[in-house]
Amino acid sequence: MHKRRVVSAASLAVIGFALSACNGDDGESAAKESPAASASASASAPASSEPSSESPADDSGNDNGGEAPAGDVTAPGTKLKTGDRAVLPFRYTSDKKGTIAITVTAIEKGAESDMAAFGDKAKGMTPYFIKMKVENVGGTDLSYASLKLDGVLDGGAGTGVILMGDIPGKCDRETAPRDFTTKGATYETCSLAATKTAPVTGAEYDEGDTYSDNPVVWTN
Repeated sequence: MHKRRVVSAASLAVIGFALSACNGDDGESAAKESPAASASASASAPASSEPSSESPADDSGNDNGGEAPAGDVTAPGTKLKTGDRAVLPFRYTSDKKGTIAITVTAIEKGAESDMAAFGDKAKGMTPYFIKMKVENVGGTDLSYASLKLDGVLDGGAGTGVILMGDIPGKCDRETAPRDFTTKGATYETCSLAATKTAPVTGAEYDEGDTYSDNPVVWTN
């Protein structure tokens, strides 16, 4: 797993490398960063304010709550190519969980000028747009859920920084629509990554205990 810190908007003034866009519409102002980039790396990291997906526990007896049987989901550590589909357990909140399929359709390089909304700390950073199609496999109510994939650098390392926000018209982070409640429902979204070093050539799903240390990774 690529280790990251979460810092709140209130701490941006004292953290050496934290970025958030002012054009987000979901109130997300937190950014994750690598400990090496922070002036206070030894401080404990606060919990993220955004609900995250995690491997859901089956606490419903014979009713799997829309989750696919274990043999049907993509195994942790699976390596895929752009265009491949992965079936994954997903939890957004305590009452929104099930099984989704993610197909990473493109990992596109943007321009440094695209990062203007993130301010001076983003100078010299190149953005990458991780575009994906998300399918409701289990048929549970996942309306308005939010999903994000992390960027992976050429060579397999994490970017160290995850930007909370989007770049309108180029990388729009969409939540699941209201009718994302039935088996086969789909929507498209985009996760934003950025780097000052090696190019981003992959994307990973590392949510929940099952995948946190052994993520599913797509590469170009």
